[in-house]
Amino acid sequence: MSLYRTELRRLGKRRFTRYMTLLGLLVLAAVIASAFVTNQKVGPAQIAAAEREAQANYQQAVRDTESARAECERVKADGGSITARGFPENCAEITPPPPEAFDPQWSLPPTFRFHEDFGETLLTFAMLLAVVGFVVGASYVGAEWNTGGMMNLLLWRPKRLTVLLTKLAALLTGTAVVTVLAAALWTLSFWLIGHFRGTTTDLTAGVWRSLALTELRALALVLAVTTVGFAVASLGRHTAFALGGAMAFLVVAQYGVAIALSLADVRFPEAWLVPTYAVAWIKKQVTLQNYEACNASPMGGCLPDQLTITWQQSSLLLGAGLVITLVAALWTMRRRDVA
Repeated sequence: MSLYRTELRRLGKRRFTRYMTLLGLLVLAAVIASAFVTNQKVGPAQIAAAEREAQANYQQAVRDTESARAECERVKADGGSITARGFPENCAEITPPPPEAFDPQWSLPPTFRFHEDFGETLLTFAMLLAVVGFVVGASYVGAEWNTGGMMNLLLWRPKRLTVLLTKLAALLTGTAVVTVLAAALWTLSFWLIGHFRGTTTDLTAGVWRSLALTELRALALVLAVTTVGFAVASLGRHTAFALGGAMAFLVVAQYGVAIALSLADVRFPEAWLVPTYAVAWIKKQVTLQNYEACNASPMGGCLPDQLTITWQQSSLLLGAGLVITLVAALWTMRRRDVA
């Protein structure tokens, strides 16, 4: 009997795997439903309503300006200090903004532009499935150690590394299948949202290619985080070890470090946080800004100092973390007593 096929069946039959996967898919469905409800297609009726609202806002601004100018004239006639009341020296300078300052576009209802907005949704998709993959991966091997199933399996297949890597291969196969199918449904759902509640124009071959590459990076992130959860649970030989370690890492090693770096006036504290690199991996780059610094602008004023983190830099950091945890799990499996 193939160990790989056996592990695939065991993975699929685990109730925790089914429930956790279902929970993740339900959350994704809730996001899709929310996007459908909160967006709507913009047509002539919506444009006309936005123009009426913009005109109403302009007329209200004119009335408010006239009221302020009249108040300024009254204070000046009474001999009071108009500057102390926040008015200029010349009340005639109080004029309403021009009509073009009230753009009807600002009053349009939210609409889903697939070619612009869908890429942003892939970050939510990747992060949510990465969390599901981490928990499922940790529980999959952690339960084996906790219940003694790993020791029984090694009596049948005494090759430790083969057993552990076969379990990991089965886990990644199942995770990849679920992620690819979910990504296909995610893409179709948001395309339908764009079709019925927005727009699907400007979908060139380049746009589709860029979205496909982003989805591939999302798949890679989900598989990497799943592997880390599997490896950490194997190191501690318990699911709680991986989950507790993840909580400690996020609360202590990330938020604690962020607070300490902020207090120390480090220029870019976000550059020391792992989630920043995960976001940069999905979005191709993240630009951090330091508003404490001031760079002279040719147009006047100053611009904040910036630091750009690219997906290439993210791949090095995330890849190093993946390799270290997986090698440590394999080394521990080979060297430690399994009893």
